[in-house]
Amino acid sequence: MSQTVPTSLSRYMILGFRLALLTVTIVVMYLATTDQSIPGIDDLDDKFSHILAFGALSFLLDFSWPNRQFDLKKTAALLTFGIFIEVVQYFLPYREAAVTDVIADAVGIAVYLLVAPLLRHIPILRLRWV
Repeated sequence: MSQTVPTSLSRYMILGFRLALLTVTIVVMYLATTDQSIPGIDDLDDKFSHILAFGALSFLLDFSWPNRQFDLKKTAALLTFGIFIEVVQYFLPYREAAVTDVIADAVGIAVYLLVAPLLRHIPILRLRWV
């Protein structure tokens, strides 16, 4: 069971984080399934892209529901999304599914968990924990 965490984020800020989460989720899904070459994105290392994407998704998911700790449910939701992407890619002739991509997704989540305590020192983000 997840512990309730007090927050001072306004409902408008929470809504903003939820809209950003939805937007980034759609963009990640598009990038993971398109056969189009995207300048800048394609230049990044594949595993680094996964780590970056899932670090960002972790941040947005955590701030979208700030009254809950970043627990197993949040982690499982993100990893399920990562696995879903790989399953979809398996059926795309121009994509390749890889277990190492899901591992990179998990690393991105872990990076967020390691960085999260530092976010408490950023005034606007501190509101998530107060």
